[in-house]
Amino acid sequence: MTKAVRIHEAGGPENLVYEDITVGDPGAGEVRLRQTAIGLNYIDVYQRTGLYPLPSMPGVIGMEGAGVVDAVGPGVTNLKEGDRVAYAMLVGAYAESRIAPADRLVVLPDAISDEQAAAMMLQGMTAQYLLRRTYRVQKGDAILVHAAAGGVGLIMCQWARSLGATVIGTVGSDEKAALAKAHGCEHPIVYTRENFADRVREITGGKGVAVVYDAVGKSTFEGSIASLQPLGMMVTYGNASGPVDPVSPMVLAKGGSLYLTRPTLATYIASHEDLMATAGELFDVVLSGTVKIEVNQRYPLAETAQAHRDLEARKTTGSTILIP
Repeated sequence: MTKAVRIHEAGGPENLVYEDITVGDPGAGEVRLRQTAIGLNYIDVYQRTGLYPLPSMPGVIGMEGAGVVDAVGPGVTNLKEGDRVAYAMLVGAYAESRIAPADRLVVLPDAISDEQAAAMMLQGMTAQYLLRRTYRVQKGDAILVHAAAGGVGLIMCQWARSLGATVIGTVGSDEKAALAKAHGCEHPIVYTRENFADRVREITGGKGVAVVYDAVGKSTFEGSIASLQPLGMMVTYGNASGPVDPVSPMVLAKGGSLYLTRPTLATYIASHEDLMATAGELFDVVLSGTVKIEVNQRYPLAETAQAHRDLEARKTTGSTILIP
C-alpha cells in the first residue's frame, strides 16, 4: 500500500482525500516510480472541479512529478532502476508511488534536483513552447505576460528577457510586482488598480505588443485583445478566471488582423522526440543560469487541500511542490 490524494467526485478542495492505494508492478513499456516531489499546477484545480474530467473515479489527480525508478517493466530499454526522472502531463501525480510509461519520462541531469524538476517540468516546458514555438519571441519584441509572478510567469519573464524582449506583466499586488521585476519583467502592472490595456499602450508608445500570453482567461481576454498591435497574436493558454466566452472572428479583424490560438502543452510534447527536445532546451536555460527555478511553497502531500486553497486564493508565487 502507498498513500495518494484522490477525488471520489468533482468539487472543492475538501474533496481531496488522502488515502491508501495499491500500486502494482509495471507492465510492458512501463516503470514504477518512488516519487520524491510533486508539482502543483492550476490544471490540477481543473481536474478537481471537473472542468477537465478524470478518465475514471475515484482517481488520483496531478500532472507533474519527479522521483526514482524502482521497478522496470518488460521491454523498457531507455530507463533502469535507480534513474532519477521527471515528467509532466501524466495524470496521477499526487501519490507516493505510481506507474508511468517509460517513454514519457525524462532522465534528470545531476545538477537539477528532484524538487527543482517537479517545480519546472510542466511550467518550464509550457514556457518553452509558448516563447519558442507558439509565437517565437524575437529581440526587440514587446510582449505581455499575465500572472507574471506565477510559476509559468516567472520563468517566461526571465527567458523572454534573455531573448531581448521588452517584458510587460500583470500582477495582483506591489509585492508580486517586485518579484516579477526581479525576474526580468521590466514593466509590471498591478491590475487591481490600473487598466492594463491602457498601460500597455502607454509603455509601448501607442503601438501595442506583438503577443499576449494569457493564462487567466475570461477576465483578461478583452483587455488582452486591446493590448495587441496589428497582426499580433493572442495566446490564451489557461482559464484561472474561467473559460473565455465565445468570440466572433470579427473581433480579430477589428483589432488589426489578429491571430488567436488556444494551445496546450500536451500537443507540443505529444511525440517522444518533441518531449525530449522541449525538456532539453528547458534544462539548458536552467543549467546555464538564464532561468532560475525557485520553489516558493512546499506542502506535505497530506495537506494538498490547503495547497489548492492557497493556489486558488492567489496566495502563492512562483512554483509550489507537494512532498510525499
